[in-house]
Amino acid sequence: MASEIFCNRWTALVLRELLCGTTRFNELRRGVPRMSPTLLSKRLKELEEAGVIAAVPTGQHGVMDYKLTEAGEDLRGIVMSLGFWGQRWVESTLSLKNLDPGLLMWDMRRNLQPTPLPPRRTTINFIYPEMRPDRKSWWLVVDREKVDLCLTDPGYDVDLYVSCPLRSMTAVWMGVAKLNSEVEAGRIKVTGDSSIARSMQQWLGLSPFAQGQRAVV
Repeated sequence: MASEIFCNRWTALVLRELLCGTTRFNELRRGVPRMSPTLLSKRLKELEEAGVIAAVPTGQHGVMDYKLTEAGEDLRGIVMSLGFWGQRWVESTLSLKNLDPGLLMWDMRRNLQPTPLPPRRTTINFIYPEMRPDRKSWWLVVDREKVDLCLTDPGYDVDLYVSCPLRSMTAVWMGVAKLNSEVEAGRIKVTGDSSIARSMQQWLGLSPFAQGQRAVV
């Protein structure tokens, strides 16, 4: 019965998003971009019926907050273990085949560490030159503890430009490659505020699973 709840397609990824603090339907869609809205609605309903989540009205018409119950929170260890297993045993060449800039940037947004950045609004423009025009530029706007992700130019002065192939940034994020090595090799180009550039490894952070030791390459 537990397998019937947890092992349906996409359920583990939906739970990952909820465990990372996502509560709204549209934000869940950004975290699992290849899942159809219809299937996401179905999975949320199933998790609610199983007592894993609770749908809480927000006061906005048709908008719900999806909150983990005690039973849902109790799945954290299983979901994290699955991620660390993947980091250890799934070949990085396979992981780096199916790249998605939206998913990468969404994950970077929620794991960014604002403390090393200046105590003011900071705008960082990530550019993936090989992507189509509407997926090429992404902006992270950091204002103290608040981090926003923009796909259109927010209109602020840019403090730092980061230009590189999507594969290079994904490899760094996964812990497969080192940021400094990618910069020194010229695969990642960083221009702008030198102090923000120097502290990039500290504020960028990494995937929660990046520290897992790999058994395959």
